[in-house]
Amino acid sequence: MSTGRLTTGCLITGVLHAEWTKLRTVSATRWLLFGVAWLTAAAGALADVAARCPVSGCGLDPGRVSLTGTYLGQAVVAIFAVVAIGGEYSSGMIRTTLAAVPRRAAVLAAKAATVGAAVLLAGAAAVLASWLAGRLILPGRGFTAADGYASLSLTDGAMLRAVAGTALYLVLVALLSLGIATAVREPAAAIGIVLALLYVVPIIGAVVGSPGWHRHLEQVAPMTAGLAIQDTTNLGAAPIGPWAGIGVLAGWAGAGLLAGAIALIRRDA
Repeated sequence: MSTGRLTTGCLITGVLHAEWTKLRTVSATRWLLFGVAWLTAAAGALADVAARCPVSGCGLDPGRVSLTGTYLGQAVVAIFAVVAIGGEYSSGMIRTTLAAVPRRAAVLAAKAATVGAAVLLAGAAAVLASWLAGRLILPGRGFTAADGYASLSLTDGAMLRAVAGTALYLVLVALLSLGIATAVREPAAAIGIVLALLYVVPIIGAVVGSPGWHRHLEQVAPMTAGLAIQDTTNLGAAPIGPWAGIGVLAGWAGAGLLAGAIALIRRDA
């Protein structure tokens, strides 16, 4: 193996170790990750308890119901990802980081890897707890396989996709937030932009008079498109398919990271 490859490998390992150390030693990020898991699971359980389907075909999707907490948990994910980079800008530590690692793209890549891994762990715990709550509660609310619903078991392909896809959804929201925070550098502004993309765009779509435009906005908005991954019933009536929807969100995340990388490389810290 050449010396150049050894040097590059050591650089990547060192940057990843440094970013992981920073992430796990800051108390705010630990609490935010705990908040992601707790809020997502708790809100999902409350939605399960509130759900009622007394007759066959009540129109509620058990996958969506059990994973309702994602609507709240994603906001904490966004804040967590913004804090991961925004805190360094606020404290001025970003200058030290970039002085130690001149390859700025490598810094952002390492941050994306560590932030994504942390959110994946917290998100997986959250969605598994949400699924378990739904499996225990929803059958007593009328959601049974005999009525045409997903079996609420992970052996059911639709439910497994909804659970695993929701964890992936949270990771992509984190990467989108990280990219935007890197591009704008101001944590409050970054959080505002991300939350507007997630929550305000669907509201705009809801008040659009044209059904066609409403459907198009649902197909391109990061939240409405991405959360199609949770659909387990009536897939043909959805504005976008589950994997196509998560692909739209991946495109948003990629665009955010690209914007962040360009801004980080071209300007002073």
